[in-house]
Amino acid sequence: MNDSSAAPVASDAEAIRGRHFRYFDFVMAAFVTILLLSNVLGAGKVAVVHIPGIGPWPFGAGILFFPVGYVIGDIMTEVYGYGRARRCIWAGTAALLFMVVMSLVVVALPPDKNWTGQAAYEQVFGQVPRIVVASITAFWAGEFVNSYVLAKMKLWTGGKHLWTRTIGSTVAGQGVDSLIFYPLAFLGAEGWTSNLVFKVLVTQWVLKVSWEVILTPATYVVVNFLKKREGIDVFDEGTDFTPFRTRV
Repeated sequence: MNDSSAAPVASDAEAIRGRHFRYFDFVMAAFVTILLLSNVLGAGKVAVVHIPGIGPWPFGAGILFFPVGYVIGDIMTEVYGYGRARRCIWAGTAALLFMVVMSLVVVALPPDKNWTGQAAYEQVFGQVPRIVVASITAFWAGEFVNSYVLAKMKLWTGGKHLWTRTIGSTVAGQGVDSLIFYPLAFLGAEGWTSNLVFKVLVTQWVLKVSWEVILTPATYVVVNFLKKREGIDVFDEGTDFTPFRTRV
């Protein structure tokens, strides 16, 4: 049993392979939960906020919660290392794929003649294949870039200046996510000019990175708590950074 009052011990990722951690399962569950809910509840709604001097400004509601997934990804890599973060990313990808299949099946089932919610159900849970492919591809690539950059920066900085890693990795990861998602989902689609795609891409990227900056104090609190309780501070020396494996 780890002494929760002891300072975390710097560890090589290979040295903790196979070790059980008391909070890892909860972090992984939070990561997958936020990923699924932000795609189900936030992706389909365009909300609006009134900005003084500018007026109404529309934005995708998912922007409020989807970036939290990147914050948890940062926490996971920082505390438990790239290998366990990689495992969580694959779990999230599998969960997204299952959600898509389940949505397609449930929406396609013939409704009872007395049930009047089919149209609303299709509007909320109906999946546009192009957007689904763009979303899953962008998430997978963006999260791996985010985790890779953070793990490498931790080595470069010797574990100091956490804020540089969380923000720097998010700039890279969310940049890749946006560069893949918006052109793949909307370029050439009706009503979407190249200029509009670029404008939305940059706006969403800036907003997501801004969320990371705003949540930096909370990230420090959670990271310090987990490192102290788990008794470790993982450095990915000698880690195989290929994304194409799930073994820790």
